[in-house]
Amino acid sequence: MKKLLACRILKSALIATLALFSTSLFAQKLYVYNWTEYIPSKLLADFTKETGIEVIYSTFESNEEMYSKMKLMKSSGYDLVFPSSYYIGKMAQENMLQPLDKSKLRNLNNISQALLDKPFDPQNHYSLPYVYGLTGIGLNAAEIEPSAVTSWRDLWRPEYKGKVLLTADSREVFHIALLLLGFSPNTTDEAEIEQAYQLLKTLIPNVVAFNSDSPEVPYLQGEVDIGMIWNGSAFRAHHENSDIRFVYPKEGAIFWMDNYAIPKGAKNPDAAYQFIDFMLRPQSAKVVIESMGFSMPNNGVKALLSEADANDPTLFPSAAEIENGVLQADVGEAIDIYEKYWNLLKAH
Repeated sequence: MKKLLACRILKSALIATLALFSTSLFAQKLYVYNWTEYIPSKLLADFTKETGIEVIYSTFESNEEMYSKMKLMKSSGYDLVFPSSYYIGKMAQENMLQPLDKSKLRNLNNISQALLDKPFDPQNHYSLPYVYGLTGIGLNAAEIEPSAVTSWRDLWRPEYKGKVLLTADSREVFHIALLLLGFSPNTTDEAEIEQAYQLLKTLIPNVVAFNSDSPEVPYLQGEVDIGMIWNGSAFRAHHENSDIRFVYPKEGAIFWMDNYAIPKGAKNPDAAYQFIDFMLRPQSAKVVIESMGFSMPNNGVKALLSEADANDPTLFPSAAEIENGVLQADVGEAIDIYEKYWNLLKAH
């Protein structure tokens, strides 16, 4: 009887151990820190269904917020983060990111070569592009002939008084003025930034709105006829109203990129690699493009899209437009100079 009881206890313990092992095997967690509404929930659910890895998704509103939290947590707490271009370089220099083991990514070749090996992360040691975009000129073709707009300088035309939208982003707005003055959009020279401020002051009579929440909305509602807009926002707006167009200015659009990166203190980097590889599939890129309008650096996705979307230069900028675009770089403490003149500008 004792032997039978012992066998039953042993069997129960073995079943419990196997159940615990099974639970732990299929209950891995991937902690992701990303921009708000940046990955469709369908993809998160599909990834969990396929891998058994639960995605714990937290969000931030700015690179500064993300960076501050990662510093406070000593680069731990998350397995995958999505910094913008110039923050990748900053975080890598501060030993906050792991070098990537690209041998773990079977779908690596899907990334467009034109978007790799950028100055903020040469040879992509620490990051890979997730989505990218360019800030260019938006316009309503029902009011303005698209062929007549070729330059950032066109925003200053007197006939556009009270019709111009600017993004609510100090670096982006100063970027266009610095370009027109022949200065680097990443300058840290206060004299050059002040000259850009003086030029932008002359644009203010034309400006009716600053909007970085949903910049396509004022175009769709007829509140503005021309101004700055992200290519993804213009793509979505064009689908609602074909008169909303996107123009690449001859001086170059403002190029930005948000990237996959694995923090130094990640507890589950293998799950992060699985997720990156999952997102590098053309099928995943298709879901992102069609639901959110972001440009995806994926060579295989065009074959899955409608012919119109696949050939849309707003959604897929040419290599020449990407090359002509200027990436924002970290300006260090000079950001305070930009903010000083930005606040003066908005006070006009």
